[in-house]
Formats: sequence, structure tokens, C-alpha cells
Amino acid sequence: MRSHYCGHLTEENIDQEVTLSGWVHRRRDHGGVIFVDLRDRTGISQIVFDPDIPEMFMQAERIRNEYVLQVKGKVRQRPEGTENPEMATGQVEILALEINVLNASETPPFQLDDDDVSEEHRLRYRYIDLRRPEMQQRLMIRSKITRLLRNYLDDNEFLDIETPILTKATPEGARDYLVPSRTHQGEFFALPQSPQLFKQLLMMSGMDRYYQVCRCFRDEDLRADRQPEFTQLDIETSFMNEDQLMSMMEDMMRNVFAKVLEQQLPNPFPRMTHAEAMERYGSDKPDLRIDLELVEVADVLTEVDFKVFSGPAKDPDSRVTALRIPEGSKLTRKLIDEYTKYVSIYGAKGLAYIKVNDKSAGREGLQSPIVKFIPDDALTTILERTGAEDGDLIFFGADKTKVVNEALGALRVKVAQDMGLVKHGWQPLWVVDFPMFEYDEGEKRWTALHHPFTAPNTDSPQELMDNPGESLSVAYDMVLNGTELGGGSVRIHKQDMQKTVFKLLGIDDQEARDKFGFLLDALKYGCPPHAGIAFGLDRLVMLMTGSSSIREVMAFPKTQSAACLLTSAPSEANPAQLKELGIKKREIITEKLADS
Repeated sequence: MRSHYCGHLTEENIDQEVTLSGWVHRRRDHGGVIFVDLRDRTGISQIVFDPDIPEMFMQAERIRNEYVLQVKGKVRQRPEGTENPEMATGQVEILALEINVLNASETPPFQLDDDDVSEEHRLRYRYIDLRRPEMQQRLMIRSKITRLLRNYLDDNEFLDIETPILTKATPEGARDYLVPSRTHQGEFFALPQSPQLFKQLLMMSGMDRYYQVCRCFRDEDLRADRQPEFTQLDIETSFMNEDQLMSMMEDMMRNVFAKVLEQQLPNPFPRMTHAEAMERYGSDKPDLRIDLELVEVADVLTEVDFKVFSGPAKDPDSRVTALRIPEGSKLTRKLIDEYTKYVSIYGAKGLAYIKVNDKSAGREGLQSPIVKFIPDDALTTILERTGAEDGDLIFFGADKTKVVNEALGALRVKVAQDMGLVKHGWQPLWVVDFPMFEYDEGEKRWTALHHPFTAPNTDSPQELMDNPGESLSVAYDMVLNGTELGGGSVRIHKQDMQKTVFKLLGIDDQEARDKFGFLLDALKYGCPPHAGIAFGLDRLVMLMTGSSSIREVMAFPKTQSAACLLTSAPSEANPAQLKELGIKKREIITEKLADS
């Protein structure tokens, strides 16, 4: 139905007869001559309808935006002065010879060039929203990224293998989506949070190198970079250690950025331990484009007459840190109050600060309600450690370590964004040497920081059992500009170590057998050393296209409440279907309380 795409015509096509198909992007009537911008996913061509062909001209008068047309015509040079250098096809136009209206269109619910359309409206009419050039460009870039990732892995002898969607519920940090079984009434499948166990089984099967662009499902609270169903690039290898795998994954990412964005990523990527990342940035996914760092000052504040500082300074489970903001003294009290409210989201009870007006004047040159509580020598040390200069501001965090890390880590990023302190470019990073476990004070038990199948950095089950709180895992996260692109680890490949980890996590032998019996059995039969990683494809595309959320790079995403406005899903099930499944719907009764 077409000989060329609309966006592909150039001066090389002049005098050629072509057939184009697409949507009417815009129609303009210029004193007897009608111009139509015809659009497809490659771009726009300008079509000229001349009144010399009366029947065709009458048809052109009736067409409106978003009509679907097929146009045959002759490519010609645009008249001098009417060229459009902003368009790839801006040097030529098509003199229409025939027109075929393939379909009419009602007035769309919004204009494609309207930037003020609400996200709710866009998602309700997603098929219209996806016609917008920026949305089509993002999905085309996504397709190219996926193709390049596949090609790289194919070239490196990885096998593309599918794993089941209907599977068994396993603990991976989020709630499962359950699917009732008709043939086994009262029992349920779970949609996979990841193919973790299956890809490990593939290594035990001798597949050696596996990958899959797969859908994953997690019933968790949503945000800009989370969706209930998402896509990840899943990878697993046998007989490769963490350094070999990380080196290959770096090379894959460098290849993608070079071919999609013509950007060169560093070789090699820098590495940072989890402990260092938390100490310097309060985050295990630090944005290295921001130079601001947390500085430990607890040791100089243990004896101050200010319990907000001295209490945490003496507590081994707490920390007191300082965050220097260059030229931050210009921040108004109103802004500081807004930042105080912001860190309260993370549990911080307040946000102390010092404005450095004149460093040479000592105490008299500092402005803050807390200065009177801090001795001169401590103030001098704080200024020296933070490198503060005249005009700077120093924020302080003093609380349990987790609260300080989360609050000051988030504040670091927000202030940098607000004050234009985020440098341009791409800053990848490997974060390594994660703790094997973290202790849940509420449940009084150890939990896996990654997942229960991550290998510790010791080969001795007894050593792990004796020192779980000090043990590190052989895990690694790839971080880019403050976003975790992917995470992985060397896996446990021996049964005694896997049982030890389960025991430390409070999973007894019977529970382990019930949930992971197939994995424990497989470990008995010659399991090779293996390691893997999974990348969030949606997040990668979001970053590479400069989009504000992963919803902008997914064709049909869900809302923040995990609903599909386009199809009105989720929806009630047909009673006959529920009967087949052996499910009885419980009526939810809402009692209305009378006004007192």
C-alpha cells in the first residue's frame, strides 16, 4: 500500500512517483491550494493538493486531522523560501495525483502536540498517545536497544531460552500475583517475580550461557521506575567468576551506548564497596554526577551539650554526618523548612544546619541556632573536614544509621537537582561487597539483602553460621546516574551452603523442602559454579531517552494504582468462571456510620 515511508523522502527522490500511507497530522488551506502533512512513524511528508484535479481536490477539502490516507504523487523540490530545515523531508514535497481515504476519524480526545494532557487521559486513550512522535521515538529506541542487547549476547554464544510464566510462589522480596488453577481447585500458580530458580536450573542442565528478555511480575507499591509487570534482561552463566561476568556486562553496555547515543562509557567502570557508598553517599546506588558527599563528624560531637548530636554520636548503631552545600547560604529559611519536611519522609526528626558567612571570623562568622552548643575546636574540625568556604551551608544528619543514610542520601540528590549541581554525562558504577544479611529488628531475624541463593564470600558454611552479621556476599549492582540498572551475584552451588543460608533465614528443613525441594535436589547432581545478573530494560530505556518514568517507555503501562485505564483492568470476573475455579466471592460490606 506504499512505496516509501513518509520520513524517508529526500532530494534524491525528486521526479519519482511514490505512494505514501499514513495519518493526517495537519491540514492547511492556502487560498485554493491545500497542504496536508502526512505522518507515519518515520516522520512527515508535505502533500500538495492542486485544484487542477477537481475530484481529488474536493476529497482533500473534506479530510481532517487523523484521517488515514493513501496518496500517490510526484516528488518535487519545494519552492524557494518554503524549505523547512527542521524536517528531514523539508526540502521536498509531493504533488498529489491520487488520494484514497482509507478511514475517517472522529475528533481525537486531545491534540498530539498538546503538552498539557494529563497522564490519566493519555493512558485512557493510549492508542492516540502512542501516535505522538516522541512516544514513537522512545519505543523505536527501545526496540533498537533490545536488538543490540540480543545481538551482543548471541555473538557471545548465549542461548535465548524461555522459562515458565505459571510457576510456584517463591520469596523474592515482594508479594506474588497468584493465578487460581481450574484443574487443581484450591491451588494456585504464581506469576514469576523473576526467572531466578529456572535460570539456575538451566546452568545445572549444562546450558552454560542463558539469556531471556522476560516479563516479571511483582505486587508492590509503585513509583516512577516500578510497574506491576516489567521487562528485564535476564542472564546466567556457568564457569565464570564475578570479574569475568562484570567485564562482559560492561562491554555490552558500552556497545549499546555507543551505537544508540554515540556516547562512550568508561573502560573499565569504577567500582565501590557497599560500605563506602553508604558512608560517602548514604545510598547503594549513588549518583556520581553529584560531587556532594556525607562527612562523618560523630567523633567530635560525643561530648557536646546538645543531645540531638551527642546521643547518636555515642550510639554504635547511629551516625552523625555533615553535608556541605556550595553557596548554600543563599537558601532561604522557607526552603530550609521545605527540606526539613522532605527528610521527615525518611524518618528524620529534624534538619540542623550552619550557614558559613565568614569562615575567618570563627564562631562569629557562623549562623545557626545550634552553633552555641558546639565548642570552637569541634566547629573548626567540621569546617575543615567538609571543606566549607564562605557562602556555603552545612546540613547535619544525626539519628540511627539507616535513617541518616536514607534522609541525607535523598537530600543530597534533591538539593543538587534544585541548585543545578548535577553534572551532565553518564556516570556508571559497580557497587560490590554487599552485606550477606541484614537484621530485621521487628521480626528479630536475619533477612537476605539480595535473595536466598546469593553466595557468601566464604566457602565455609560454619564460618557463615558463626558470623552472619559480618559476612559479605559475592553480589554486584550496576548503577548509572543514581539508578540501579541491574543486579546480580555468584550463586550458591553446593547443597550444604544453601541449607546453611536457609537456616540463618529461619527457613527450616520442611519449609525448604516444600518451597525449594526441586532446587535442593538439583544441587545434588553436579551443579556447576554459576553467576548471573538481571537488568531492568524499562529503566535502561528510561535513562537513555531522558524520560521521566518507565511508563513513558512502555507501550501499555499501568497507573500508580496498578490499573489499566485503557482496558479497565482489573475487573470483576464472570461468576461462571469463578465457579469453574472453585472460588466463591466474599461480599465486602461497608457499614455507614450515622452522623453523631
